[in-house]
Amino acid sequence: MGALTFRSLNIIAILALGILVAIHLCWMPIHWAFFLLFAWLYISIIFLACVKLSLGFFMPVVCSAKTTERVVALTFDDGPARYTAAILDTLKQHNVSAAFFCIGKNIPGNEPLLQRIVSEGHTIGNHSYSHHYWFDMFGSGKMLADMKQMDNEVARATGLKPLLFRPPYGVMNPNLARAIKKGGYKPVGWSIRSFDTRAKDKQMLLSRIIGQLKPGSVILLHDSMEITAAILPELIEQIKNKGYKIVPLNKLLNIDAYA
Repeated sequence: MGALTFRSLNIIAILALGILVAIHLCWMPIHWAFFLLFAWLYISIIFLACVKLSLGFFMPVVCSAKTTERVVALTFDDGPARYTAAILDTLKQHNVSAAFFCIGKNIPGNEPLLQRIVSEGHTIGNHSYSHHYWFDMFGSGKMLADMKQMDNEVARATGLKPLLFRPPYGVMNPNLARAIKKGGYKPVGWSIRSFDTRAKDKQMLLSRIIGQLKPGSVILLHDSMEITAAILPELIEQIKNKGYKIVPLNKLLNIDAYA
């Protein structure tokens, strides 16, 4: 599946459908249910590819680093938010750098937080301006305009233009792939999804993350969640106790963070 792309799937699907139609017309009838099964299989593959960034189906998306060195990166989505300041306090206390994939509409009124993120050595990434519920249904032009609006907010607050982009809801599709390419962004996913937006038990959340640690892991968290701010000190300590070093995302992935 990793080698399969949107283009190659469509070529295979067209060829297979052509063969089925030819058999149906020229040799023996094929029951309509078989064609329905064919359509269901195609749609299922597309759906899986949309929600699984690491497959790189529509375009390559970096989700971890290929390394044997025990290094990982922390990333926070959906800020600047209620717990961003507390998370920054913890990161500063532990001398750890992280990446913050921010939502543009959250920036007005929170410019000092953006400035603090940069001044304390963290990275700002683009997580769209609107994070609209129907973002995945936008055309590529509307998506790109939304992403550039986020860039403008970051530039207004910090003077920087993010290159790293994380899709809202972690969903990729052909329109977004086109927008990313046209905008010159570098799409970034994750290899450890904490599910901190649903977590209720702190120890279960910690165990879920620590249990998945591997060299080069990119950990997805949210600075909008109280539980995330609460567990962060212990999470950092447990990561270090496992012999891992927490490094900046752009350093881990060896990519530029800003244009």
